[in-house]
Formats: sequence, C-alpha cells, structure tokens
Amino acid sequence: MTQVHTTPKSGNKKTGPMIVTTSEAATCPDACPFNHNNEGGCLAEYGPLKLHWDKVSKRERGGTWEDFIANVGTFATDASWRHNQAGDMPGDKKNLDERKCYQLADANDERDGFTYCHYDVIDNEHNRKVLTVVNQSNFTVNLSGNNMAHADQLVETEAGPVCTVLPKELGRRKEKGEWTETLAEYRVRIKNLKTPAGNPVGPCPATYLDDLSCLDCMLCAKKQRKILVGFPAHGTGARKADAVATNLRSA
Repeated sequence: MTQVHTTPKSGNKKTGPMIVTTSEAATCPDACPFNHNNEGGCLAEYGPLKLHWDKVSKRERGGTWEDFIANVGTFATDASWRHNQAGDMPGDKKNLDERKCYQLADANDERDGFTYCHYDVIDNEHNRKVLTVVNQSNFTVNLSGNNMAHADQLVETEAGPVCTVLPKELGRRKEKGEWTETLAEYRVRIKNLKTPAGNPVGPCPATYLDDLSCLDCMLCAKKQRKILVGFPAHGTGARKADAVATNLRSA
C-alpha cells in the first residue's frame, strides 16, 4: 500500500494555488541523503508540512494508491500539478514500483504534472528504465541531485531532466527576511553557474524572486530545458543540506 494525500488547492506560497500531493515517508529511498535515516535536511521534516506528512505516513490522512490514481483522472485536463511536496515515487526504498509508476504516467494523460525522485538511477538499471519510460509520457520526473557532481552523473543516465541541491552560498543573500543583495547583483553572480562537467545550472526562480511560485514558473515540468534547476540550501535544515551540497563527491 502507498498512502497519498491530495490537496486540491495548496495554500503554500512557494507552490502557489495548485494541486499538490503528499506521499507517506515510507516511499523515501535509502539513496536520499536528506531523509531522517541519513544526514537529514529535508524541508518536509520541519514546520506545518512535517505535521501534515506525519499524518499521511500514519495513514490518518489521504487514501490508497488506487484512490489517488482515480483522483488524478478527475483533475482538469489542463491542470498543472505537483506530485509530492513530501515523499517520493512509489517503491520499496531501493527499487521503484514499476506498475504504480506507469499507472501514474497513464493517469496524468495530457495534464502538466511533475515531481522529483531520489531513487538511484546511476547503479540501479531497473529504476533507470522505469523513469526513462515515465519521462516519455507527459508526466515529468526530475532526477534529484545531491550536489552538482552527483547531478552530472544523473545527466549521463539520460533518464530524465535533472535538479540539484546547491550550496547555501549560491542563494540570493538575505538577512532577517530582507534581501541584502539586489536582483541584478545576484543574476551577475550566478550568470555562468555550471557543474564540474560544464552543465549549466539555473537556481529555481522562486527562491530569489518575490511573489513567484511553482504555478507561475513550471520550469521543473519542462523535460527539454537546457539547464539543471538548482535549489540553494535554505530553511531550518539548511546546515545539513548545505553539508551534502558542498560535497563534490557523488554522495
């Protein structure tokens, strides 16, 4: 069983008023260094989202995978939606559940759905095949990089578009909730940001622009984009996430 909760209209400023889902914590793979069994640092482990995620994981909220798949079929045909504000694709922590992943791709149909996945696709041929097939559908699964060196390895798999955590220092500077770096200064500083292998990286626009949300941007839903989307370590778990992001080994 895979417990999933669907929020028809998110109240989260970062995502914007879009459909978002939350999958139980048991879906998070061993390969993710940000889950609580490893270094930690996952944004979903703090604040109101943590409280919600716990209830989904305890199966006090949400429903079965089958209920979720049926629900996706009721989304507006032109819906833009984000799967998993917390949690990962269905699997057993090591291997993705092929049947369920394909069900999701089929249920999404022509809708603009996207998510992120931390399951290993570098050494795990099964996972690489599953995500390659899913990414041939209209549903977009971003391969989640632990740092820029790891992101380079993910690019080589060609299993899907790639995102990566970035060191905290690559975020737009802010103190006490106020920007201390102008937008122009920040854009100059990150203009030529690249991974060790030379892949161009663009920080998520919602992390440095006011009043911009996932719903406004939808960059992560674009499979053929020319850049890797980067997420500078931030929030309560920033120190732990930064430690992983600054490690240039593949982690």
